[in-house]
Amino acid sequence: MAAVDSWFAHAEIAHPVPKPRRATAARPKAPVRSRRKQANRRVRLPIVWMTLFALLLAGVVAVNVAVLRAHVAVSKLDQERAKLEAQNQALASRLSAASSAPRVEAAARRLGLVQAPAASVSYLDLMPRSR
Repeated sequence: MAAVDSWFAHAEIAHPVPKPRRATAARPKAPVRSRRKQANRRVRLPIVWMTLFALLLAGVVAVNVAVLRAHVAVSKLDQERAKLEAQNQALASRLSAASSAPRVEAAARRLGLVQAPAASVSYLDLMPRSR
């Protein structure tokens, strides 16, 4: 063993170098917070989120109600338009019947007017042709 000991020198055992300590006096201490304040914050945050969510839902409901009211108004106007179109068609039919040839001839006979014979009809040219 003596030969092995000669090969290896007695080494000193290396110890880790201690880190220099920071000065604790230079760093200000964090303020001490009470548990009551932390509990209040834990309670307040969910309440704020629930309030915001409730306001958002109320806004969505308000928009849906407004759209529903607009749809009802459009439906009423559509029904009124259909009714007016039916009245216009009825009036056009009455006008057509009132201005028909047989009705006009009957009204003329009641007034004592007579239809001219086709042979006695002549046309008058109001604008003579210039050559």
